[in-house]
Amino acid sequence: MRRGAGILMHISSLPGPFGIGVFGEEAISFAKQLKSQGMTYWQVLPFSYPGMGNSPYQSFSAFAGNWLFIDPRRLMKRGLLSADEVVQAEFHENKWRIDFDFIRVQREKLLRTAYTRITDEMRADVNAFISENKWVDDVSLYQAIKDDNYSKPWWEWPDDDLRGYKEKAISKYRGTDNYLYHAFVQWLFYTEWADIKAQINELGIQIIGDMPIYVSGDSSDVWAARDLFKMSKSKSAEQIFEKVAGVPPDYFCEDGQLWGNPIYDWKKHKAQNYAWWMSRLRENFKLYDVVRIDHFRAFSSYWEVPSTAKTAKEGEWVAGPGMDFFRVVDETFGDSSKLIAEDLGEMTPDLKDFMQECALPGMKVLQFAFNPNDNGPYLPHNFPANCVAYTGTHDNNTTLGWLWEAPTNEREECLKYCNYDKDNWGDGGSHSGSLRAIMRTLWSSHANVVIIPVQDALGYGGDTRMNTPGTANGNWMVRFSNEDLASIDNAWFAELNRLYRRGW
Repeated sequence: MRRGAGILMHISSLPGPFGIGVFGEEAISFAKQLKSQGMTYWQVLPFSYPGMGNSPYQSFSAFAGNWLFIDPRRLMKRGLLSADEVVQAEFHENKWRIDFDFIRVQREKLLRTAYTRITDEMRADVNAFISENKWVDDVSLYQAIKDDNYSKPWWEWPDDDLRGYKEKAISKYRGTDNYLYHAFVQWLFYTEWADIKAQINELGIQIIGDMPIYVSGDSSDVWAARDLFKMSKSKSAEQIFEKVAGVPPDYFCEDGQLWGNPIYDWKKHKAQNYAWWMSRLRENFKLYDVVRIDHFRAFSSYWEVPSTAKTAKEGEWVAGPGMDFFRVVDETFGDSSKLIAEDLGEMTPDLKDFMQECALPGMKVLQFAFNPNDNGPYLPHNFPANCVAYTGTHDNNTTLGWLWEAPTNEREECLKYCNYDKDNWGDGGSHSGSLRAIMRTLWSSHANVVIIPVQDALGYGGDTRMNTPGTANGNWMVRFSNEDLASIDNAWFAELNRLYRRGW
């Protein structure tokens, strides 16, 4: 990756009148702001439709996009909505938090109205979109059947043939209005983002996307291809999966994290030359310029937990597909240069060897660095050039929040390392002296790419944290107003990028 810098902010956090960020003028405005700062990257979270707990890492499809991001104003320009309908879609009660329950209901109503006005030309484009992408057919079938079954997961559908993805049964839904509606929504998502992304790229900004390694059990992916997952032989709905995903006890959670996602049957994937995965990567490369693979270490070894376990502590490490998988990636796409490996956590010998062999940029996080008795890999003087370095990620506290909550010895070590000796280390805002010292330290490192969450550019505290791992509620809801983003000191970042030759 080209030496540069960027900001992490999900589309959902953009300002705007619709209660959630959208693919509209605000996205272009933020990209222009990044350009004025000398930035070269805009990192986002997965574009998946949010599932359990409103998490974009849990979705009904690994391919389908989040239709909440579709801009009603652009639908009006397509002739699909009236000006009054767009105004009615506005939500001004809270500029800083997303009310997912309200927005889901309101936005689906709006999109179904738009679908009733689809033109013959659009319908032809939607049908072509279905023909070119098997996942669109699967998603549209899945959603249409799910709508008829009170939104229950596929294993609770009463019809055996529908549960079993039997062609004779599912074909009855193909071509229905509801099926075509769901395909239409995905066509809108992909075409609208393609236009917005092209404008962002023209500004010299690349999009770093995020791809969860696992998929949700309640998804079209598992329903349509369950032979690719470790399924239980039990007929109990509670034990539909033999094994589920998670991580052992770590920095974030002493019991580990029991994610509950189904585990891939890697032997089956290998037998098909990883075709499902290549298709998934191909779609991600359409959406993003660079793809960060979340929980990358699972390709080396993954934590497998019995589906009956109460905590992730009961799991064990199992070998993943390793380099065999990435040889197919290289054969399919030419190389793996558009990938970033999320390799956070314990760097076991097998993972270290795997990362070296893959030669992909890994991740470094400053908040993990400042144990006074450790000379660890997250200290900037130990960064290799081939990495992406962060103050913190979407799973971390904001840096100001971390300074306030960190053990005293770690905070003092951080401030000394970053050459900040004033007493006002706890001051926030976009001109915070301590945060500027920390960001300058990050920028001066050898890391080819440095990224900060937008919260750190703003100097905001822990109340604007995006996600707290291991908690089910209150995450993924943070937004920022136009006034917030306008308060970022663009000139300071522009000089920082000039000084450390980022984006040159």
